[in-house]
Amino acid sequence: MASPDLLFGVRNSFYLGAYQATITNSNISNLSPEEELERDALLYRAYIALGSHKLVIEEVRESAPTALQAVKLLALYVAGKKEAAISSLKEWLSDSAIGNNPVLRLIAGIIYMHEQDYSEALKHTNSGGTMELHALNVQIYIKMHRSDYAEKQLKIMQQVDEDHTLTQLANAWLNLAVGGSKIQEAYLIFQDLSEKYQLTGVILNGKAVCCMHMGRFDEAESLLLEALNKDAKDAEALANLIVCSLHLGKSSSRYFSQLKLSNPDHELVKRSSAAEDSFEKAVQSIA
Repeated sequence: MASPDLLFGVRNSFYLGAYQATITNSNISNLSPEEELERDALLYRAYIALGSHKLVIEEVRESAPTALQAVKLLALYVAGKKEAAISSLKEWLSDSAIGNNPVLRLIAGIIYMHEQDYSEALKHTNSGGTMELHALNVQIYIKMHRSDYAEKQLKIMQQVDEDHTLTQLANAWLNLAVGGSKIQEAYLIFQDLSEKYQLTGVILNGKAVCCMHMGRFDEAESLLLEALNKDAKDAEALANLIVCSLHLGKSSSRYFSQLKLSNPDHELVKRSSAAEDSFEKAVQSIA
C-alpha cells in the first residue's frame, strides 16, 4: 500500500495560486529530507508570489541546497536584480554537478520565459522530468504560438497522471489557446477545479477569460471583481478587467492605473506605453 502524499495539499494550493494557504499549511511533521526540501522550495516560491521576496533573499543562506538557491535567484530577479540573477543562473546551469537539478531548470525556464527568450527557456525545460517542467513547457509553447508542441507536452502529462491539477490546468490553457469549441471545455475544467478546491485568482481569471471568449462579458466582470477582492494587486485580473471593461463600453482607466502602479513590467502596460510613444512620434513628424 502506497504511503500518503503528505505534500499534496501544499503542492495543490501552490499550483492553484492559493499562496497564503501554501504557507499556512506547510507546517507538516514526519517529512523525509527530500519532502522537506520540496516543501521549503514551494514555501519560498509562495512568499515570492505574495511579494515577500526580501524574506527569501534574507533567509536562504549560501549553504542551502541547490533547489533553495535557485528559488533565491528567482527572488533576486523579481526584486529587480535581473542581471545578477541571470548571470548566476548561467553559471550554475553550466556546472555539471548541479546544472541538471530540476528546480534550477524550472527557475531557469520561468526567468527566461519572463525575458521572452523562449528558445533559451526550452533548452533547460524541454527534457522535462517533473510535472511542473512539463506544465511550464506547455505555457512556453503557447506563448510561441506552437499549440502542436504544447499538445505533445500535455499528452505526456496525461500519460503520467490525467487527474493531476497541473494536467487539468495545462489542458485548460491549451484549450484557450486553440479557441473555438475548445473554450467550453476549458470553462468546464476551471468550473470543476472551483468545485473541488479553494476559489483562487487563477481559477477566477481562467473562468473569466473563457467567458470573454464566449461573449459573456457581464459574467466575466463579476468573476474578475471577485478575483480583485481576493487580491487587489492581481495583475492578470486587472489586465483582464481592462479588456472586459472596453467590451462593456465602460472606462478602464482606473484598472490601468492600478496595473501600472502595481505591475509596471506587465505586458499590457509595456504595449500601451509603446503605442503611446509611437503616436507621439507620429504627431511630431506631422507637426
